[in-house]
Amino acid sequence: MTEQQWQTLLNILDGEVLPSPVAGFIIDSPWLPGWAGISTLQYYSSEHLWLEANLKAQAEFPEVLFLPGFWSEYGMCTEPSAFGAKTIWTPHALPHADRIITSLAEAEAIKEPNPRTDGLLPFVIQRLENCQPVMINAGHKIRFAIARGPLNIASFLMGTTELMMGMMMEPERVHHLLEKITRFSINWLQLQKEKFPSIEGILLLDDIVGFVGDDECREFAVPYLKRIFNAFSARVRFFHNDAQGLVSTPYLQEIGVNLFNFSFEHSLQEIRTLAGPTVTLLGNLPPRDVLAAGTPEEVLRETRKMVASIDDHSRILWSVGGGMPPEVTSANIRAFLEGLAPA
Repeated sequence: MTEQQWQTLLNILDGEVLPSPVAGFIIDSPWLPGWAGISTLQYYSSEHLWLEANLKAQAEFPEVLFLPGFWSEYGMCTEPSAFGAKTIWTPHALPHADRIITSLAEAEAIKEPNPRTDGLLPFVIQRLENCQPVMINAGHKIRFAIARGPLNIASFLMGTTELMMGMMMEPERVHHLLEKITRFSINWLQLQKEKFPSIEGILLLDDIVGFVGDDECREFAVPYLKRIFNAFSARVRFFHNDAQGLVSTPYLQEIGVNLFNFSFEHSLQEIRTLAGPTVTLLGNLPPRDVLAAGTPEEVLRETRKMVASIDDHSRILWSVGGGMPPEVTSANIRAFLEGLAPA
C-alpha cells in the first residue's frame, strides 16, 4: 500500500467520513492470476509474475485499497505446510493441503513449527524480500502480517467434521491443539513484523469461526484470536470470516478487531448493530453472483442499493462480502466504483 492509501485506511478506521466513498477488496490467488492472464501455478511459482500481477492491479485501480496488498501466499496451504501437510498443486486451481491426522489422539505428536524454517513459510518471506525494492520504488510498503486463524488451520490438519466433533467429545484435546497452533501463529506474525518493520497491521482469516455455536465461539475461538491479534501492537487488526458471521460479531471488540470482512448474506446494518460503532466494516456486495457473474449494469445497480441500505457511512470500506472471487472483470470493478458515487 502507498502512504496515501494507508492513511486513507487509518482515517476510515478512525471514523472520518471522507469526501468520496472508498472501495477496498481482498485480492489474492483466486482472482489475480486469471485477471492478469496467467495460470495459478505460474502465479505461485514465479515471483516476477506474482509481482507484475499485483503491480498491474495497483496501477489500473489506484483509487482502490487492495488488501492486504502484495499478499505473499500459497492459497490455504501456507500455514498447514509448516505442520507437514502435503500440498497438492494443479495449474489453474488453488492448491489443496492434505490433512496429517485422523483423530485428536494423534494431535499430541504434532510438533510446533518453526516459522523461520518450516514448510512454505520461508518462501513467503523470501519472495517479499526479493520483491521489496521494486515495491518501494513503486511507492508501496508491506503493511500487513498475515495468518490463517487457529480453527482454520486445525480444520486443515484434521478435517472440519472431526474438529467439530472434537469440540463436543474431546474439548481438552482440541484446546491442546489450538494452544500449539496459537503459539505458532504468534511466532509467525512476529517474524513477519521483524523482517518488515513497515508492517503495522495484522490480517487473520478464519471461516471456521462461522461454523460453531455461541458457546463454542466463546470457548474455542475468542481467547485464541484475542492472543493472536496481540502478537504485536498493530494499528489495523483485520478479521475475515465470510461464513456465518453473526456468532462471532458481538465479540469483535473483545478480540480487538477494528476491521471486519463478513458474509454478503448479512446486511451492513445487521453487522453494524452487532459489532458496535467502533469496528470498520468491509463489505458486502455478493462477490460471486453479482461482482463476478453480473453485467456492469447489474453491478452498478446492486452497488447503489448496497450504499443506500445504511444511513451512517462512517467506518465503512465498500467491498464484497468476502475476498475478490475468480473471473471478476475490470469493467465490473469500474461499475462498482461508479455505483459508490452519488447518483
